[in-house]
Amino acid sequence: MRFNKLDLNLLVALDALLSTKNVSRAAERLHITQSATSNALARLREHFDDDLLVPLGRQMELTARAHEMADAVRDILVRIETTVEARPVFVPAESERLFRLLISDYTLMTLIPKLIARAFAEAPGVRFEFVPQVAHPQKILERGETDVLIVPQEYCSTEHPSEILFQDSYCAVVWKESELARGVLTAQRYLAAGHVVIQPRDGKPALDDWFVQQLGLVRHVEMSTFMFSSAAHLVVGTERIATTHRHLASQVALEHPVVMRELPFQMPVINQALQWHTYRTADPGVAWLRDLLRSAAKDLVVD
Repeated sequence: MRFNKLDLNLLVALDALLSTKNVSRAAERLHITQSATSNALARLREHFDDDLLVPLGRQMELTARAHEMADAVRDILVRIETTVEARPVFVPAESERLFRLLISDYTLMTLIPKLIARAFAEAPGVRFEFVPQVAHPQKILERGETDVLIVPQEYCSTEHPSEILFQDSYCAVVWKESELARGVLTAQRYLAAGHVVIQPRDGKPALDDWFVQQLGLVRHVEMSTFMFSSAAHLVVGTERIATTHRHLASQVALEHPVVMRELPFQMPVINQALQWHTYRTADPGVAWLRDLLRSAAKDLVVD
């Protein structure tokens, strides 16, 4: 099929090239040879009278024209994919559908086991792929590369539906044999101690760090980790403190020699949100997944 002399099959190749910025990786995504992908790029360059991809050092970068087209091309393909893949009904017990969820390791450790148990009971053939969060997770959602996104409400896109899935709060975690496990954890003791903090891979401060900064407090950081689920483990055998999610701390405390302490100052409640692409609102499979996540979230209880 052609539109304005453009073979619409080339849109798929264009999307792969613009998102990967690499002919070889685009070929892998398209399941065609590198030669065929290079040929598609040549045809696209001729049609748009633009290089689209240009070498910059050892990498390729998008031209200004390519930047302008990238989101629009992806949006068109998401609409088409949603329409083609849509089913009038979704029968969980008969489905072998693969669902992709973009989540943090915190969500993976706390909420997801409850989701999996429910899913297996209702739809044993359904499969899941859990994708780690990166910088700007909204972009992954908007590109249609995940079925749902679970993030703090502050990081949700304003362009797509979302709802609060569950709430959590912060607490301090210390080794149960440490001096910090005894007596009242005052602000003075908290700030004087060494801290284990989360440093996400996107380079931005974690939400708890941002909250602490807003309070005008300065922590003495002695260790940082990229995983939410590891901070509470790393205080064992030390006089350090980790400030972490209460749901996660409660789970770690069941299996490791740590205790939870109340923070000596007020931290905002965390609203963990569920978000999905507008085009997938009516998808019966994604609707089923959302209902299952809501049900699983109700079982998150701090012991």
